Amino acid sequence: MTNPGSRPAAPVHRRNLLLVWAAAALVLAAAVVLGAIRTVPSPQGEFLTVAHRPEEHQSAADQTAPTAAPRPAVDLSAEIQRIIGEHPEHRIGVAVVDTGDGRLQSYGDVAPYTAASTAKVLTAAAYYHLVETGDKSLDAPLGAFTAAFQLKAMINTSSDDSWLLLMQDIGYPRLTAYAASLGITYDPQQNLLAPADMARLLNQLATGKLLDAGHTAELLGYMQKTNDEDLIPAATAPGITVHHKYGVVQGYVHDAALLSAGDRSYAVVIYTWGPDDADSADRLDLIHDLTHQLTGALFGQ
Repeated sequence: MTNPGSRPAAPVHRRNLLLVWAAAALVLAAAVVLGAIRTVPSPQGEFLTVAHRPEEHQSAADQTAPTAAPRPAVDLSAEIQRIIGEHPEHRIGVAVVDTGDGRLQSYGDVAPYTAASTAKVLTAAAYYHLVETGDKSLDAPLGAFTAAFQLKAMINTSSDDSWLLLMQDIGYPRLTAYAASLGITYDPQQNLLAPADMARLLNQLATGKLLDAGHTAELLGYMQKTNDEDLIPAATAPGITVHHKYGVVQGYVHDAALLSAGDRSYAVVIYTWGPDDADSADRLDLIHDLTHQLTGALFGQ
């Protein structure tokens, strides 16, 4: 029975229809809100992307990126042997150390070479070591300048006068003993180094096992934008950071570099000897070809 003055109740089927439309409207509104929430950038997104392990990040990329043809694997040993075979008049030694796990790979002639100016990195490390033990000071006079000045000149502009002053101040026996403490065989008077020993030295420098953080950064800084960037640096792709020390003397042309990109880093040493001039186009092509093959295999570039 209806209360006096009230309107008659709506038919049942009409009431149900209204309920259906109201529910549909609520579902639509919820979908719009959810979609908006999902499209708002997460304030932690960039951090989480960086924090993910490489294999997790790659897995996510594989799910969203279109399928591409796999990059052909590079047989690095075969490619280096091919280059060596194309230059029978040259003596060629290559050493690579992965700074992540310390794994060494050597190719070609692995015997000691006249190291030329690449050995200046060892002299610099020995001097910094003596500074860290309190036996030397970078502010001490050495020649017409300070020891700090001579270190920079020796590495960044490859000054032989600075090198001689620093080696004499260290003392040849102490320099030989320091090299031996690093697992390296070196005689300053003969200036002989094997490519693998040079690579081991660079690996220890890169991983902070050689010097403290300040001296490591300083030495690496001197190994960039040097007075000769025509060897390994000239043949590396953009995106690869290069710290290096070249060496040229009497038919020997070398470059010893730390190459890094992303989370990968390698010590790469190329030692060569030949009868051609050190700055000949053939020698440059040889070192550039080796660099291209190495960086292609190590970095996929």
